[in-house]
Amino acid sequence: QGMTSNDFGLIPSAITPIHPLSTSLHSQSRAQRRLHTLQRHLQAQPHLLTPTSRTMAAANQGEDEVLAITVLGASGDLAKKMIYPVLWSLYKSEFVPEETIFVGYARSKLSHDDLVERLRPHLKASEDEQDKLKAFFDKCQYVAGQYDQEDSFKELDRFIEEQAKKTGKSVVNRVFYMALPPSVFEPVTANLSSACMSQSGWTRVIVEKPFGKDSESFEKLHAHLSKQFAEDQIYRIDHYLGKEMVQNLFTLRFANQLLVPSWNRHHIASVIITMKENFGTQGRGGYFDEFGIVRDVMQNHLLQMLTLCAMEKPVSNKPDDVRDEKVKVLKAMSPIKPEDIVLGQYIAGNIEGNKESFKGYKDDDGVPADSNTPTFATAVFYIRNERWEGVPFIIRCGKALNEKKAELRVQFRDTAGDVFGPVVRNELVMRVQPNEAVYMKLMVKKPGPGNELIQSDLNLSYGQKFEDVKIPPAYERLILDVIRGDSTSFVRSDELQEAWRIFTPILHQIDAGELKPVEYEFGSRGPVASDHMVKAHNFSYTQYDWKA
Repeated sequence: QGMTSNDFGLIPSAITPIHPLSTSLHSQSRAQRRLHTLQRHLQAQPHLLTPTSRTMAAANQGEDEVLAITVLGASGDLAKKMIYPVLWSLYKSEFVPEETIFVGYARSKLSHDDLVERLRPHLKASEDEQDKLKAFFDKCQYVAGQYDQEDSFKELDRFIEEQAKKTGKSVVNRVFYMALPPSVFEPVTANLSSACMSQSGWTRVIVEKPFGKDSESFEKLHAHLSKQFAEDQIYRIDHYLGKEMVQNLFTLRFANQLLVPSWNRHHIASVIITMKENFGTQGRGGYFDEFGIVRDVMQNHLLQMLTLCAMEKPVSNKPDDVRDEKVKVLKAMSPIKPEDIVLGQYIAGNIEGNKESFKGYKDDDGVPADSNTPTFATAVFYIRNERWEGVPFIIRCGKALNEKKAELRVQFRDTAGDVFGPVVRNELVMRVQPNEAVYMKLMVKKPGPGNELIQSDLNLSYGQKFEDVKIPPAYERLILDVIRGDSTSFVRSDELQEAWRIFTPILHQIDAGELKPVEYEFGSRGPVASDHMVKAHNFSYTQYDWKA
């Protein structure tokens, strides 16, 4: 989560129905054969990728069209560690057309060989894929230029057009991935708008978080971007929205009649969304200290999960219909009050065998000795509408905790008129990572002659059920969504406006030192006050060892 200026961002995919295959397996391309296996297992999951007569990404591309993908900030860590590996995966899987143009752009003066040597350690290829990898490297071009000079972008534009002419195609569609620090967003986007827009096809720009630091800074960034591009050209990426289980939440909610009548305040006691990391800032404290856990995780990734859990069923699965319902959820939420949040900051835990645990947050290089930045937060939200009135939605996240996991846990109300005595509440759990799974905790009779009750589960573990299926990483499916023009899993400007409205007042209080984080030890569950808050808002803890 903590990133350096060369590392900016993390990304997001779409929700499109899967249609049965109408052609024989023998007539399909290699990419389609891979997807056929996925379809057989997950026919009901609408967010997976629809196969076409050649590749998914080429579905909307005419015979006279060529795709040009430009990575801005190509010399940085994010580009070589995340973006180029994804582009390589899309290319080798034939999810992008063979003639796709790949261009890197940055200030560093690099030759083609220099670029390839930087990328090679991060691109995985089997022995059988070496020829394909060489072909990909041959396609990776590089242009050096400044970020604040229009002439540099005019040269980039000329270069893209020259490469496109070599393919014999007359329509050039362009994707620009901004793997750049926020300090250069404005000059880069202004120069893209004035010098690099496609004159024959479409242009789409992928923008990484952070999308501002509060309402004021977001509005400034939004005002600038909206002058340069139309809203449907901007793809604000949140990589959590590309994760398999987060996308599955939409399907689970609206494709299963079993859950439809019980998904409301009459049956649900509380909802808790958790993201825990068992490591600290790992030397990146300088970056993290500028943002903190609330800005870095809670205001974006986990709030997006909340909206998917709480939204009403949209009239369709088209991007704006889905995002309209998410915005309605946010509009029904009030800004966080100090009494509704617990903040923490980790100190050394001195765990044997864990070298990092001997350092607290303030011991990390770049973190001021008097830092007030929280590394842990638990907050309670209420949604003021007919479906959710009175149901607490709890978001809990932190670094240097006792385990690593991300999950959404829906806890149902106590059984009315219970004839068995005290029983444990039912829970529906969606494990986002690690070990993706959906499971329902139920009460059952313990086998044997007695009538003792025990807690068990109905378990859909993806690692067991779909062990032969390759689930695409979040970045891969989200970049593919951009190519396909599907913005469902990207954040719209009005979503961000509402999100910042909810968080800005409390963030300003934290920044001003009016709210202080309490200390917790590295490797613990976090501040004790967090557990007290969760229990006070109708969440009942039970001991249960779930196994993937």
